[in-house]
Amino acid sequence: MFISNAYAASAAASGGILGSLTQFAPIVLMFVALYFLMIRPQMKRQKEHKAMVEAVAKGDEVVTAGGVLGKVTKVSDVYLSIEVQDGTELIIQKSAVSTLLPKGTIKSL
Repeated sequence: MFISNAYAASAAASGGILGSLTQFAPIVLMFVALYFLMIRPQMKRQKEHKAMVEAVAKGDEVVTAGGVLGKVTKVSDVYLSIEVQDGTELIIQKSAVSTLLPKGTIKSL
């Protein structure tokens, strides 16, 4: 009495293949937007960081991920020795370098 009968729609009435593709279009657009807004910039940052870490040489002034400033005294495959004060050296992983500073930055502080 208050509820009307519901009948299933036929395949031709629902729009066929075009109708099913338009249902997935928003999901595909979300993944494309996610790639260009999040994944691609992160991959670019990783590539730039890797190139910077490979370019670190003796005498460069660096900032570590922990915020320690120092001058590179020794470079090996995986580790760096940085001098943070006269006579005080720290051994860190190369990947812990977050920034290369311009020459003379530490002396001016």
